[in-house]
Amino acid sequence: MKGVARMAKVLVVGGGGREHAIAKAMLASPQVGTVYCAPGNPGMVADGIQTIAIDELDFAGLADFARANLVAVTFVGPEVPLAAGIVDYFQAAGLAIFGPNQAAAQLESSKVFAKDFMQRHQIPTAAYQQFHELAPALAYSQQQSLPQVIKVDGLAAGKGVTVATSYEQAATALTNAFENSSTVLIEDYVDGFEFSQMVLVGGDRYVLLPTAQDHKRLQDHDRGPNTGGMGAYSPVPQITPAIIQQTVTTIVEPTIAGLKADGLSFEGVIYVGGILTADGVQVIEYNLRLGDPETQILLPQLQSDFYQVIVDLLQHRQPHAEWQTVSSYLGVVLAAPGYPGKAQAGVPVPTLAGADYASVAGTPDQLVSAGGRVMMVTASAASLAGAQKAVYRQIDQLAVGDLIYRHDIGAKGIAATTD
Repeated sequence: MKGVARMAKVLVVGGGGREHAIAKAMLASPQVGTVYCAPGNPGMVADGIQTIAIDELDFAGLADFARANLVAVTFVGPEVPLAAGIVDYFQAAGLAIFGPNQAAAQLESSKVFAKDFMQRHQIPTAAYQQFHELAPALAYSQQQSLPQVIKVDGLAAGKGVTVATSYEQAATALTNAFENSSTVLIEDYVDGFEFSQMVLVGGDRYVLLPTAQDHKRLQDHDRGPNTGGMGAYSPVPQITPAIIQQTVTTIVEPTIAGLKADGLSFEGVIYVGGILTADGVQVIEYNLRLGDPETQILLPQLQSDFYQVIVDLLQHRQPHAEWQTVSSYLGVVLAAPGYPGKAQAGVPVPTLAGADYASVAGTPDQLVSAGGRVMMVTASAASLAGAQKAVYRQIDQLAVGDLIYRHDIGAKGIAATTD
C-alpha cells in the first residue's frame, strides 16, 4: 500500500482540566494517533492520553521530547509557560508550537501593557490610572467614586483583582497589592454583563469560538472569594449575534490589527474577557490562552477537525471550523476543601467517564486531590436548564465526599432564557 500517511503526534503542555479537554479534542482528529500531555495528570489516562513527567517550565526537556518523538504540533495550555517564553524557545529550535511569543504574552501577563495597548489602538475599555507607590494610589482612590477596581500588574491565577465597595476595602486591597507588585492599576468600575469570547488566531486569520460565561466566585449567588473559575456554560443567551458582531468589529479585529502594527502577531489564542455595558462591549482583560473552565464546554462543540484547524492557523490559512448550534453546554468544577486558599491534598476524587480532571494525583482508578480544582463534570442538552439538570444529576450520583462545588452554575443564563 503506497503513501499511507503516518498518524500525527501532538504534545499538550499543562496538566489541568483545560489541557484534558484540548488533548481529547486533538485525539478525536482522524489525523492524530498519539497525544502526549506534559505533565498531565492521572485522570487523563482513561481517555488514552499519554502523560509525560516533564514540568511545563522545563522548556529544554519539552523541546527534546517533542523532537525525539517526532511531535507534529505542540499546544500550550497555561499562561505561566507562555509568559516565560516557551513559544520563543520552541520556535528557535524549529519546532511547531501554538501559542503567543513572550512579547505578545504580555497582553495577559501585564495589565499595564494591555491597557496601554488598548488605549493605543482605540479598543474600548474602562478608564484607569497606574501607580508605583502606595501613598499616591491611596490619595487617588479616596477621590474616586465607588465601587472601584484594583488590579495587580502581573499574573495572579485569576485572583489579582478586587472590586472595592468601600474606601476601607480599597485601602486594604491597595496595601496588599503593593506587597506583591510594584505596579498597581485603579480602574473605573464598569457595570454590565460579563462574558468570554475566545478566538483562535494565525496571523490575520481567525476562528471565533462560541461565547461562554465563567463563574469566578467560590460560592452560590456569586459570593465568597475569587477563584480560577467554578463552572461555565455556553453559548451565552444574552450575547446575541449582533453583540458578537460588535465584539468582532470593535475588539477582535482591532486587537489582531494592533498586534500586527506592534510587530506582535502570533499563532495562538486571544481570549477577550468582555463586558456588555449600556455603551456597548468593553474589554475587562485579555488572556492569551484558552480559558479554564470554559475550554471544557467549548471544544466539545467543534464539529470539525481540531488538529486541522490548528495546523491551518499555524500556516496562516483560513480553517474550516463548524460549531454546533442546537445545544447548550454546561460544566461544574469540583474543588478540594480549602480552595482557593491552601487546598487539602489526598482527598478522594471520584472517577467519571467524560469528566475533565485537573489537580489530581494517585492512580487512574484511585484519584486523590493534589491541589484546588480537581475535576469538571459537563453535559449538553437542548436547553441550558436541561444541561444544568444533567450535570447536577451526574454529581448527585458521585461519591463527592468533602469536595466543594457550586449549585447554581448557569442560573443567569437560564433566567435570561425563561424571562
